[in-house]
Amino acid sequence: MTSDVRPDEDGAVTPPGRRRPPGDRVALRGDLRSALPDAGAAVVVTVLVFALLWARMESGASDTVAVMPFMDDAGTYWMYLLSQAFGWSGLLWAWGTVTLGLLLSGPRPARLPVSRQVLERWHRTTSLTTMALMFAHALMFAAELVRYETKVDWAERLWVAFADSFVPGWYDSGTGRIAIPLGQGALYLAIPLGLLFYVRHRIGANTWRRLHRLVIVVYVLSVWHTLLYGTNVWYGEWPRTVLWLLQLPVALLLLLRLLRPARRAERLGSVGGGTARPGWWLRVAGRVAVAAVVVGLVVVVVSGRDGGRDRPTHPPATAPHAQETD
Repeated sequence: MTSDVRPDEDGAVTPPGRRRPPGDRVALRGDLRSALPDAGAAVVVTVLVFALLWARMESGASDTVAVMPFMDDAGTYWMYLLSQAFGWSGLLWAWGTVTLGLLLSGPRPARLPVSRQVLERWHRTTSLTTMALMFAHALMFAAELVRYETKVDWAERLWVAFADSFVPGWYDSGTGRIAIPLGQGALYLAIPLGLLFYVRHRIGANTWRRLHRLVIVVYVLSVWHTLLYGTNVWYGEWPRTVLWLLQLPVALLLLLRLLRPARRAERLGSVGGGTARPGWWLRVAGRVAVAAVVVGLVVVVVSGRDGGRDRPTHPPATAPHAQETD
């Protein structure tokens, strides 16, 4: 017979006769309704970012135009600007939802401005919004490619735009050969990892928990994609440094979460103290690696050596790639 005493998410024990909170049976439909205000806020932020990018292009101060001078026409390239705006709001929401997740899974603060249940709901709804923003970012990039490929028929234009935007390895121009697959990987991991929460009662909490740890990989891929391909942070100037600086709180929270996890089963303990020796060393290696990342971020921000390009005296005048022809 199995015992009525079962561990909760954090390792605590629920006394017999008391029902566990149905946290693993949260309905997707309910969270979609709860996400509407959050999604509305994301749309507002996206519109503001779009307006800023448009104004900078119109004023001649756009870094996008500095990188690709042929784009010096906001009216023509508005879909590309909207793709950029969705990308920036998506990265901001990803930063927020990862931060909330780390706060929930690490050492619990003595005081919180809202209840833990509210934080958990915010984490879920911001995750849903982030997935939508990531998809919108890719979709508007594809729409711009449809507009750009004018020398082929509509069927070919749609296929080229879809393949360049959604098929890993298809885009074959410049830095995009690396950066776009990174972004695609982030999108294709984010959607299943985000939605698995709603079926974790079917796959098992432990399986879901192990898979959910890969969410940090989604975030790393997103930031990497931005650093490689974001024309607004193309050059080694303050916007790129700020983007690096914003990763420091995430790395610190991740390190704190690894050093002091909320669940007792995830704590390091001593060698052989309930954990197999290879697993114990793997956990140690993970903590050391994240600590090294924290140190690396500090060095990047302080030194200013952030991998940005030097602004050229005579910017290039090439298109992103040659147009397709029949």
